[in-house]
Amino acid sequence: MRIMRHFGVIPLVFAAIPSAAQDAEISLKSTEVTPGIFMLEGQGGFTGGNLGLLIGDDGVVLIDDGLEPLADKTLAAVSEISRDPVDFVINTHVHGDHLGGNEAFHRAGATIISHDNTRLRLLEQDEAGAGDGTAMAKEVLPQITFSRSMTFHLNGHEAFVLHVPAAHTDGDAVIFIRDADVLHTGDVMFNGMFPFIDLEAGGSVPGYIAAQEDMLSLAGPETRIIPGHGPIANKDDLQASLDMLVGARDRVQELINEGRSEEEVVAANPLAVYHDKWNWQFITTERMTRTLFRGLTQL
Repeated sequence: MRIMRHFGVIPLVFAAIPSAAQDAEISLKSTEVTPGIFMLEGQGGFTGGNLGLLIGDDGVVLIDDGLEPLADKTLAAVSEISRDPVDFVINTHVHGDHLGGNEAFHRAGATIISHDNTRLRLLEQDEAGAGDGTAMAKEVLPQITFSRSMTFHLNGHEAFVLHVPAAHTDGDAVIFIRDADVLHTGDVMFNGMFPFIDLEAGGSVPGYIAAQEDMLSLAGPETRIIPGHGPIANKDDLQASLDMLVGARDRVQELINEGRSEEEVVAANPLAVYHDKWNWQFITTERMTRTLFRGLTQL
């Protein structure tokens, strides 16, 4: 399990990495968002982020590919929907719960695509090593990268792959299928939850807010949104996520302006108003407060 050894962000982000016993209970549920476009999400345990799947006679595109230990389940779930193998996998960012299946899908014939910075971060982490001398399989690495945007013209659709800078990480890609009115956000949206802004991987508070504003400008009243985590969403859900984050930022910034230290800001609990709705196992109210403090004081 090379990615599990190399990319410690997975257990840091989500503690519930499936054991062999848990693996037997885990499956992927598919929902047809619109004809030929599906969302795949984990059932019975954590499988990674939500996947997007575009199928048709011209080719098959998978957006993200989940955790490495569950790659066989992901391959099987895709094969239940598509009679053809995956031609392209788009990695929305560097975290292993979204690109853990890269090696398996590349060996099965897929070409892996990501933003330039995602490949660079994978190479940096491989160079740093896992501490046991194990090198990353070359099949993990994206074979095609882009800097700003790229477009797929397949199955009667135009799928726009857009880089949003310094948001969740520094290599985030969002995918908008304009004619089908479907948007896959990667981890630039956690639906109904505090978001994870990975400051150590080039993410930032202003960038995350700007990315959500950009996505709102793309979305219409009927747009179906596949978030990185959480249930399928709409524009109102994205607006609620942005409103919460802007409000949370302002509350923390006010205390920073008063000269409060990080511990003093945490003790003041400025995000208490959001706790009941947005707090969750990984990004608790306290952790969100600390992320905002650190993000806003590192500018």
